[in-house]
Amino acid sequence: MSEHDHGGHSHGHASGKLLIISLVFTTGFAIVEVIGGLWANSLALVADAGHMITDSMSLGIGAFAAWLSQRRASTKHTYGYARAEVIGALVNVLFMLGVVVWIVVAAFERLANPQEVGGTTVMVVAFIGLLVNIAVAWILMRGEKSMNVRAALLHVMGDLAGSVAALLAGLIIYLTGWLPIDPLLSLFISVLIGFASINVLRDVLRVLMEGTPGHVDIDNLKRAMAEVEGVVEAHHIHVWSLSSSRHALSAQIKLDQIGQWEEVLPKLQELLQRDFGVGHSTLQPETNQNASSHLAGPAARR
Repeated sequence: MSEHDHGGHSHGHASGKLLIISLVFTTGFAIVEVIGGLWANSLALVADAGHMITDSMSLGIGAFAAWLSQRRASTKHTYGYARAEVIGALVNVLFMLGVVVWIVVAAFERLANPQEVGGTTVMVVAFIGLLVNIAVAWILMRGEKSMNVRAALLHVMGDLAGSVAALLAGLIIYLTGWLPIDPLLSLFISVLIGFASINVLRDVLRVLMEGTPGHVDIDNLKRAMAEVEGVVEAHHIHVWSLSSSRHALSAQIKLDQIGQWEEVLPKLQELLQRDFGVGHSTLQPETNQNASSHLAGPAARR
């Protein structure tokens, strides 16, 4: 008997709206920051500008993935398009790691060959960028923390840190004329962004590899199911994620008596949803003596 969770459709719609609003903010300022970074000859500002452009791409990909994830299941995609969110997050993280590599290479080149930087221009543009990134981060944090939104928020928080670094670089260059601060701060921000990107990448790969969701302990799950009245044992348990907010499970349930199944099934479904966040379950009952085994009843949808 199966239970399907369609809550992801409304979540995808809300996430998509937040991503589109953020996209408008980010794209508008990205153009300004690119011009300012080239004008001031600042690596920290150019890096932040490149990050902003990547932000725009990530938000666009995220919005498209959120829209696609709302499409209903079909005979070709029986689970729907929930994984589009995960694929969007993967593309975004890979883009981000590419930006980090570019910044690191450019920073070492600048350390070897320091170049003049327009401190005043850097400070003005970086301060405006800081305000824009704070606004976008606030918008994203108001919504559901799906994997797709997390990946987009990762970009924005990294960009916010980049704006702070560019602002400090401009201030120090303006006050002291010490040029190495520009690439040094760029390297520091790259390390922070790199670690955050790897964390999101790990979560994305766990979903794509159909690993057990991070919040589910299989041993606890098995014990909890066995404690339901009428259940002798739960075995052959498989738990995986359809997206960051939708999880599925299949298992065989050994019963004292097969006639108890109609009473046991809703209790198990409620347990899985309430305590483990599993909204789609396929459970196969069998007797304690394994004399008979079958799927019971029509699919129940929620």
